[in-house]
Amino acid sequence: MKVVDLRSDTVTHPTPAMWKAMALAEVGDDVLGDDPTVQRLEALAAERLGTEAALFVASGTMGNLVALLTHCGRGDEVILGDKSHTIVYEQGGMAALGGIMPHPLPNRPDGTLRLEDIAGAIRGDNIHFPRTRLICLENTHNNCFGVPLTAEYTAAVVALARRYGLKVHIDGARIFNAAAALEVDVRELVRGVDSVTFCLSKGLCAPVGSVLCGSAAFIAEARRNRKVLGGGMRQVGILAAAGIVALQEMTLRLDADHACAQCLAEGLAAIPGIEVQPVYTNMVYFRLADSVTLTADDVAAGLKERGVLILPRDARSFRAVTHYWIDADAVDQALEAVRAVLTG
Repeated sequence: MKVVDLRSDTVTHPTPAMWKAMALAEVGDDVLGDDPTVQRLEALAAERLGTEAALFVASGTMGNLVALLTHCGRGDEVILGDKSHTIVYEQGGMAALGGIMPHPLPNRPDGTLRLEDIAGAIRGDNIHFPRTRLICLENTHNNCFGVPLTAEYTAAVVALARRYGLKVHIDGARIFNAAAALEVDVRELVRGVDSVTFCLSKGLCAPVGSVLCGSAAFIAEARRNRKVLGGGMRQVGILAAAGIVALQEMTLRLDADHACAQCLAEGLAAIPGIEVQPVYTNMVYFRLADSVTLTADDVAAGLKERGVLILPRDARSFRAVTHYWIDADAVDQALEAVRAVLTG
């Protein structure tokens, strides 16, 4: 039985082109600045995002933490959404390792923060308060149904930040999904921001790694912070080679993943007992109707028996994520499994 893995786009494994690139990669000691494949990846990433420089890091969590450590000092404050990946899923690293204070604001259903809320959260110059240094956005927004943030919204946040002398960082783990969904160049979605991370190891299929992009001076300091976090790797060109393929090839086909997500959502909506949220990119959020007596764990167990893997979000709801290894046949298999489980 073919396994259909909808748990996340992190489950992707390398494409044949990536395996070949990794096998043939020219490598060196990246900490000493000698790995030519890493240098090519970083130059390509900077060019694609429209920044001066870039830094290959082990993960999106590391990339976000390195950015926060570079922008903020101990006791400084960062404004970010209460549903953001950085505050929900990154173990409080900014506080635990950087002494940085998070100031969470409510994320709206479209993933944005109200500009009025941001302005109201910025601290005045008062010795009783931490200094506000940074605003963090997330694009696409994982906990808001994978919705993409528009270039216009980000530009408004950047303009607000500049009025107060603040920096802006984007957790762009799936920023290329956002660009595909909005049909814009990815540079438009990060124009004017001070730093952005994106993941190579999610929908872009590389086995490991993310990239942090920003100015040359910012990346030079970020490289120091990567080192202190244990992120200085040696012959890492083996991994960077897959990242190059990801940027050159996989960023061009993400609309196919979005189309599969739409098909999956439409099929789920036609099954009695399933309620589906709007789909924006490659994420399908759905829940069990009140009439269904099964729990989410019951359904997940039944699907696993039928070769479909999915993670419940809570007792009644799920997130399914499409990616390179999910095609039309996989969607059909998943839908048939859901029907079978719900009908007993």
